[in-house]
Amino acid sequence: MERQPPALAAPAIEPAHVALQVPPRLVFLFSGHMVDAPDRAEPRFPAEKEGIAARAIAAALDELGAGPGDLALAQAANGGDLLFLEACKARGLRLVLMLPFAEAEFIARSVCLHADGARWRARYLALRATLDDAPRILSATTCDEEETSRYERCNLWLLQTALTWGAHRLRFICLWNGAEGTGPGGTDHMVRAVRRHTDRITWLDTRTLW
Repeated sequence: MERQPPALAAPAIEPAHVALQVPPRLVFLFSGHMVDAPDRAEPRFPAEKEGIAARAIAAALDELGAGPGDLALAQAANGGDLLFLEACKARGLRLVLMLPFAEAEFIARSVCLHADGARWRARYLALRATLDDAPRILSATTCDEEETSRYERCNLWLLQTALTWGAHRLRFICLWNGAEGTGPGGTDHMVRAVRRHTDRITWLDTRTLW
């Protein structure tokens, strides 16, 4: 594992309730880049690299032994999130989507915001139709009304929910270019929060993936 940013002090936040008959064997948590806008000045996750990212995520899950009896938690933005969730679904994990906004608003903001948005929206809806659980929505009472707080709070909400079953079960995968402070509630924020609880981090470094 390469250098990681310093740990992040995180306030307590109430985890989402996930009804399980038995505790999950492992809990997989994900954070990663969305696909670049076509006019992005500095490429981070070009659309043509989707296949590489999908294969890397799938390989990471296989290396970690992901399978039935495990739980996967993530948002469901285009790019890394949906690739992770699709790979988890294919391996028989139970999926729980946790969104920072109401579903329609989240889809508009984070799923179908680019030219290829219709395809990503169709993939989101296809995945959504297979879920045992409706997506959890971050309550407005747990955060400020600013976007910054919502995205950061959703990261912490995901993490606290994952920790419900103990840090020893947590496996965190990130699709990340290693940049810090690039946006509110981004992957760097999640990495710093996770590092307070575990070093079981699989970093898929996009600087070397493509």
